[in-house]
Amino acid sequence: MIGMSEKLNSNLKLTAIRGATTSKGNTDYYIKDAVIELIKELITRNNLKEENIISITFTVTKDITCCFPASIARNYFNFDTVAFLDCQQMLVPNDVDFCIRLLALVYLESDRTPAHPYLKESSRLRPDR
Repeated sequence: MIGMSEKLNSNLKLTAIRGATTSKGNTDYYIKDAVIELIKELITRNNLKEENIISITFTVTKDITCCFPASIARNYFNFDTVAFLDCQQMLVPNDVDFCIRLLALVYLESDRTPAHPYLKESSRLRPDR
């Protein structure tokens, strides 16, 4: 694994990437499907490798209670070196239902503009994306 000082001296920059999606409901199956699609989009749109992903923090709306998105991501992608965290999104009236948000800290190529994936119903959170 490359040390932090070596990364900082390369053509990579520390970048925060936001994203979100929605689940069809509060079931393991629907949430797993949504999380996998969101992470695949994050990776594809930003040309990421596991060694360039430092951490991913997930937040979920109060209607998601059956499983942890971080556990799904860790197990499905076998990301042993990525730090994951799950949190509950603050309760705001008229929020998007069954919403899963993420904040990923990654090393991105310095000339690359981050692509923030907002999928399904979460696209209304960021109509500019």
